[in-house]
Amino acid sequence: MKKRKELIYLQCAHCKEETPHNVEYINGDVYSMECRTCGRELTLNRDIMKEWYSEVYDRVTTKPTRLTEEYKESRTPFVVRMPFRLASKPYRLMRDLNDTQKTLRYYKNKQKKSS
Repeated sequence: MKKRKELIYLQCAHCKEETPHNVEYINGDVYSMECRTCGRELTLNRDIMKEWYSEVYDRVTTKPTRLTEEYKESRTPFVVRMPFRLASKPYRLMRDLNDTQKTLRYYKNKQKKSS
């Protein structure tokens, strides 16, 4: 699960002018927007766990297709790199799980504070 923050200039409904806003994204979709001038925040109601389940399901179900396409695209590099990819997979999986866990914890705490 990927989390990203950006500074974007938007029209603020409270300030009535274009002001800088902190916009937070989860997997490329807007999660919240906060006006840096007046401090008003708009958080979209999103089920973070549902987002995560959907992401995992998509990744697992499309993996065979992605591997097949990669193999058909270039067989020799695919076969040569495969042992290294297999050896590094546990590390990559743990890194991804840790990042996802941090993101889930961050947004769950944020939802508790706003409730």
